[in-house]
Amino acid sequence: MEVQIAAAKINKYAVSESGDTLEAVERPNGGLSVVLADGQTSGRGAKAVSMMVVRKVIGLLAEGVRDGAAARAASDALFTDKQGKVTCTLNIASIDLHSNTIVLARNNPAPVYICRGDRIDFLNEESSALGVSRNIRPVITELELQVGLSIIIFTDGITHAGERRGQPMDVTETIRALIEDQDPSPQEMADALLGHAIQLDDTRPADDISVLVIKVTSRQGDHVRRMNIRLPINA
Repeated sequence: MEVQIAAAKINKYAVSESGDTLEAVERPNGGLSVVLADGQTSGRGAKAVSMMVVRKVIGLLAEGVRDGAAARAASDALFTDKQGKVTCTLNIASIDLHSNTIVLARNNPAPVYICRGDRIDFLNEESSALGVSRNIRPVITELELQVGLSIIIFTDGITHAGERRGQPMDVTETIRALIEDQDPSPQEMADALLGHAIQLDDTRPADDISVLVIKVTSRQGDHVRRMNIRLPINA
């Protein structure tokens, strides 16, 4: 088996900085965690909030702290710093090689989609953003590493895409159309979901949008770990 991870993200239209922050960190047991945070509102202030949260979380994860404890610590830090006036959503996806599972920690009202072959499920238990009060806890889900498993995580820019023109995005049907009679790569899935959201917003995203896709496949090739990043720059 191998785990493939891909992401696609874009800023809110006419805003120079995204309030979404995405980072990956290796775990002490050889696994990997991906952390996605979305600061309240957009722009520089939101970016500062999401970066503070992500840095707190990945620092703790790298020290071996459990995902849920790292999320609670980040929430307490944000609540203390902003006195409960600023919130931030958080998703942590951890590939745990000790238990051969993927652990999902969610402090985000937006659901997480789970695909197994043609079957689509989603995790939508009530979940609070970080910073609203003390003792905020994430919703934790643990999934066995199995070939064919795909996990789709996103910020609320996907949820609200198309709303301003009365055509909100149907995420379930968009995913279903992607996986029917084909086997898209994680990057193809992330790009397609992001592209459809941008199209629904008339190519002017109404919010920062980030999409993260994790897919478990049969092992392909050697044992080398690889990462590819594309960062467009406006010269």
